[in-house]
Amino acid sequence: MVEEGEKVNLEQLVSRAKNGDDDAFFQLVSLHKDQLYKIAYAFLRNETDALEAIQEATCRSYLKLARLKQTAYFRTWLTRILIHICLDEQKRRKRIILSAMEDDIESRASIPMDDQNVERIQIEEALARLRPNYRHIIILKYFEDRTIRDIAEVLGHPEGTIKTWLHKALGALRKDLGKGW
Repeated sequence: MVEEGEKVNLEQLVSRAKNGDDDAFFQLVSLHKDQLYKIAYAFLRNETDALEAIQEATCRSYLKLARLKQTAYFRTWLTRILIHICLDEQKRRKRIILSAMEDDIESRASIPMDDQNVERIQIEEALARLRPNYRHIIILKYFEDRTIRDIAEVLGHPEGTIKTWLHKALGALRKDLGKGW
């Protein structure tokens, strides 16, 4: 997590970027690039698509940076832009995550299938079968280690709704994967 001193420094960077400092904007995006990649890849399951989504999110955020109201929420704002781009990409290509995972599984055919690989594939397939809003919460909570409050801010829903959806998503995963999970 970000320390208090770092938070002030990040807010100063955001303020400088809003005032036209391109180097400050570059630093901000560079600080968040790993997190952005993880989110984009979790949604799109393809490195090229994830990188394109990050590029589009960077471009949109640069163009709309003046509209950011609170500098403290830059990361949340940027993440929300990226998630919307990922969702638009999924809709535009009418591609479901399951088919992408099947392609991924086929490419792994030469990898020896030990128990860990089999479990990972089963979990990925179960995630793909979840309703999109449930899948988004699981990705943000367990792949990105986000808090309920942060997820609520990113997705634009009340914390209580996020908690309910998380509970239902975990129940659906347990049911899908069997009681042994």
